[in-house]
Amino acid sequence: MSSREMQIDKALKKQLDDFRNKTAAAAEDVLFNKFPRKVLELQEMIVSTSSSSSPFHFSHLTTDVTVYPSPTTTSDEPESKKRKLGDSAPNGRMPHDGAGTAHTDAGARFTNQMVANQHIQKVHGILKKECEELADSIDKVKLWINLSMPKIEDGDNFGVQIQEEVLNELHRSQESAYNLRDAARQSHFNRAKLCSKILKYPHIEDYLLALKEHDEKQLYVAKQNLYDIRNVYAILTDILHKNIGKLRTPKGNNATGLY
Repeated sequence: MSSREMQIDKALKKQLDDFRNKTAAAAEDVLFNKFPRKVLELQEMIVSTSSSSSPFHFSHLTTDVTVYPSPTTTSDEPESKKRKLGDSAPNGRMPHDGAGTAHTDAGARFTNQMVANQHIQKVHGILKKECEELADSIDKVKLWINLSMPKIEDGDNFGVQIQEEVLNELHRSQESAYNLRDAARQSHFNRAKLCSKILKYPHIEDYLLALKEHDEKQLYVAKQNLYDIRNVYAILTDILHKNIGKLRTPKGNNATGLY
């Protein structure tokens, strides 16, 4: 008894083909327009860091080491009453700190406040945007190369090997973008440790100096990260352009070379 082969619906197949074509067009736009443009754009941003108008210039950096009183409102009401009010401010809104984050002093050992460095937050915001843009662009190229891979068979696999090597490089570059994107979280975490030491030991001057040095280092590292992101774009552009023929058609027609 012969079994009928399952086949994809023609309308569905057409939609898949359209998706493949759009994927290829988006990836080639990234390769030949976005990547080269980002190399030049980031290079211009790096050159501008020597100017005082750049957010990466050290003239914009200040560190507020002031220990402020608790941001929650105090009153002469009994302690039990204040605890209830601490859970919910008037109109149902929680008290906020300078960064706009809701919090309460309930259970806190040290209730004084130190503010975050707003300028470092701004610089991290620029880098996070660049890293997310890089990761998204790499996703488009990776998908196109994966969909361009021919079926697995013996012989003439050199083009497929090139595709796999390029995919490995794209994966490494994307991991670098993710790691750089995570720098802001690690910076806030390390800074919070120093701030907690200042709240606990306010008379030890070295903790204040350490906080200032931390902010200076973050601005310096942020500037170096611009170089890293630019280099990723430049290297990917070079590799992809040099191997574009095999990426488009990994199984070239080599029969003519036999005659």
